[in-house]
Amino acid sequence: MKKTFLTSAMLCACMGAFAQSDMDTFISQLMVKMTLKEKIGQLNLLPAGDITTGAALDTQVGGMIAAGDLGGIFNIKGREKIEALQRIAVENTRLGIPLIVGMDVIHGYETIFPIPLALSCSWDLDAVEQSAHVAAKEASAAGINWTYSPMVDICLDARWGRISEGNGEDPYLGGLIGAAMVRGYQGDYSQPDNIMACVKHYALYGAVEAGRDYNTVDMSHLRMYNQYFPPYKAAAEAGAGSFMSSFNLVDGQHATANRWLLTDVLREQWGFDGFVTTDYASIAEMKQHGFGDLAHNSALALTAGTDMDMCAYGFLSTLEQSVNEGTVSVSDIDLACRRVLEAKYKLGLFQDPYKYCDAKREKAEMYSAANRQVARDIAAETFVLLKNDGVLPLQKKGKIALIGPLANTRDNLTGTWCVAQDPTKYRTLKEGFETALKGKAQLLYAQGSNICRDAEQQAAAEFGKTIARVDDAKAKAEALAIAQQADVIVCAMGECADYSGESSSRADLNLPDVQMELLQALVATGKPVVLLNFAGRPTVMNWESEHVPAIMNVWFGGSETPDAICDVLFGEKSPCGRLTVSMPQHVGQEPLYYNHLNTGRPVAEGAQHYQKYASNYIDVRNDALYPFGYGLTYTTFDYGQLAVEGNGRNYTATVTVTNTGSRAAHEVVQLYIHDVFASIARPVKELKGFERIYLEPGQSKTVSLPIDQSALSYYNINGELVFEPGDFDIMVGPNSANVQKVTISVK
Repeated sequence: MKKTFLTSAMLCACMGAFAQSDMDTFISQLMVKMTLKEKIGQLNLLPAGDITTGAALDTQVGGMIAAGDLGGIFNIKGREKIEALQRIAVENTRLGIPLIVGMDVIHGYETIFPIPLALSCSWDLDAVEQSAHVAAKEASAAGINWTYSPMVDICLDARWGRISEGNGEDPYLGGLIGAAMVRGYQGDYSQPDNIMACVKHYALYGAVEAGRDYNTVDMSHLRMYNQYFPPYKAAAEAGAGSFMSSFNLVDGQHATANRWLLTDVLREQWGFDGFVTTDYASIAEMKQHGFGDLAHNSALALTAGTDMDMCAYGFLSTLEQSVNEGTVSVSDIDLACRRVLEAKYKLGLFQDPYKYCDAKREKAEMYSAANRQVARDIAAETFVLLKNDGVLPLQKKGKIALIGPLANTRDNLTGTWCVAQDPTKYRTLKEGFETALKGKAQLLYAQGSNICRDAEQQAAAEFGKTIARVDDAKAKAEALAIAQQADVIVCAMGECADYSGESSSRADLNLPDVQMELLQALVATGKPVVLLNFAGRPTVMNWESEHVPAIMNVWFGGSETPDAICDVLFGEKSPCGRLTVSMPQHVGQEPLYYNHLNTGRPVAEGAQHYQKYASNYIDVRNDALYPFGYGLTYTTFDYGQLAVEGNGRNYTATVTVTNTGSRAAHEVVQLYIHDVFASIARPVKELKGFERIYLEPGQSKTVSLPIDQSALSYYNINGELVFEPGDFDIMVGPNSANVQKVTISVK
């Protein structure tokens, strides 16, 4: 039987906007009753066996829960299964402490939204927050109360597969998006559809050398504070309930056992008051870095500020012995245990352990029509039109050929990290086209090629999302025959879903071999060709940019991808995505990012020719093929003269933008600054503001973008925000490469 230890007084504020004093009292009284073993059990987190997102483990979770050896479980799908395990924790243990239940709900539960990189390209913070809230509604209805999201790692190297899971290369925009995701997931914890966010990967995981996953990271503190830390800080200040430590080294120490990182910066400088979990088996992996055995590394991690051990069994199997040996104190364990219990209190689990196991909500919320419509609308905002020689939007008439290996797949369009998805519910792109064109135009279809010529490479990249292997020569011949009958050709090509994501680094960022051969043959027919480029990262599209009449980066748009693509392709909606990454001309440019430092021998931005004894390449220009912030639409915009006014340390940049075309559309007006003279070198440009506006044909709007002291400041080596008076370049435009500039002197 469950042992009752709660009183009505203790429960008075377990849900919602709780009082800190009530929580402190409740947790203190509970911990007095706990044995050391029970406290350590709260620090142990294991997968429940449904979904593999790391090395497979036989966890025997039911027995471990009953023994008090688990504080949380993760990656189990289904309300009934979660409720059964929660019942063991609540009714069959001495103190009845409920479980926290996590999952990698990265960009949706069953209603899948665009991958996070794509979401960032919407530049629509309300939409980003709404996507997180819908994900939380569905996950919470199925028993999940904790998500390992948002990932706010800055990534400057497109070779790294997990760039797909982040928000691009800019720290300012990345911080805004991370905070929006936290708000969308957590709310104020007062509602049954509020779940706890887990910000990851803390820290610097996106800076792995050579873009190779799990690799080494090394950088100065100045770079950490100014380029990589801001999104983590913004998410912490937004009230994120938990953080996840990263796999990599920071200052030569493992991030999971780095006290400066986890305690000095995260808790003391930024005021974070939640708990920290490791990534998958991170403590066990410390041995490979050369830090000793499991007991030693577990003690290091705990005393550094790590509170929960995911999958390594380090805390569970060694901490009691470490207390006896004096390498860990009971107070260290108490502090970590308190943080985990506080998280459960904030979620309302002590008041109602089955709060997240509501059969009616599960039935009503899962992949509902309302959720699908939100996902469809948001997906349409993320597509980035890179080129259009008048081909788009397409008309629904004549014969339209849909060709490519991604045209008739059901689960690859959602992208990586969709662990709870049900692809049987989703349409293929072919089915979406058939619905959109029914009774208006004839659709012709051919797969045309494999993802790549090498079957082993394709199988490695698919991770269970199989695209049928075909004979490339026969498939290409079939596609060309169909293309000859068509008035226009739409190519669904690019990466399959798990060509990007965790453990999916790529050294070659070009369109894979057989797809490129097919695309070149289709363009050679002389028919208008539209390339829908599916990707989880910036890819190299030099040939495509020169020869294909229309290119739209559709990333991986989620479960509603087919309908959202049709909405934009056929002109019901205008494309409005803007890049949050720099698209390279060649993989040899990586890492490539707009907000770089200058050199003593720079070449002019966009310089077309090689210059000896200057910082450039012999064989490729320095600049991006498509720059950060770039994106076209079905209309054109004119920017008036930039004006910057103000005094003291508060200014406003003002510009009038006019829709000079024939279609209504969104524009993203972007503000950049450059500190001309500073005590440390500053980037050539830094995004410090933007406004997303909607203009009807012929309509004008005056956009005013504020510039305060914080926008003109930078962090010193101690993480302190520093302002230095002097000259600043203020730049405004539609992307980072196309700006007007005004220089101001700030006293």
